[in-house]
Amino acid sequence: MNILIVGRQEIRAPNKRSLTLRLIFSLGKMNVKGNGMKSWIYLLVAIVAEMVGTSGLKASDGFSKLWPSLLTIVAYGASFFFLSLTLRTIPVGIAYAVWGGVGIVLITLVGWLYFGQRLDAPAIMGMLLIVSGVVGDYPQL
Repeated sequence: MNILIVGRQEIRAPNKRSLTLRLIFSLGKMNVKGNGMKSWIYLLVAIVAEMVGTSGLKASDGFSKLWPSLLTIVAYGASFFFLSLTLRTIPVGIAYAVWGGVGIVLITLVGWLYFGQRLDAPAIMGMLLIVSGVVGDYPQL
């Protein structure tokens, strides 16, 4: 019998494959205050806000431009607020790995599409390693 404890929840299964499947289905059901799936939506909002904040940081030119600077401050505040809501039900390691990994990939794509930054083979390889590291550490994602 394989046992995995996630937060306050204990998951039991006869083998690792069944344990992984049960974990996948239980992540959406994790519930501290009735927020099962909401936590994943909060995490998505936190990721998008972090991406907006980082884009604003680039556009602020070292906080020398008012509106991009204000956008940066508001967006990062929103990102941390929604990340904190996420941490009510999703374990911190999983939430931070998803937040950081997806955020890196998205902001790299924004930099490439909107800021004209070069996306070469080493950058693509680095992003693939980040994503594989997140998925490898947390195969239930």
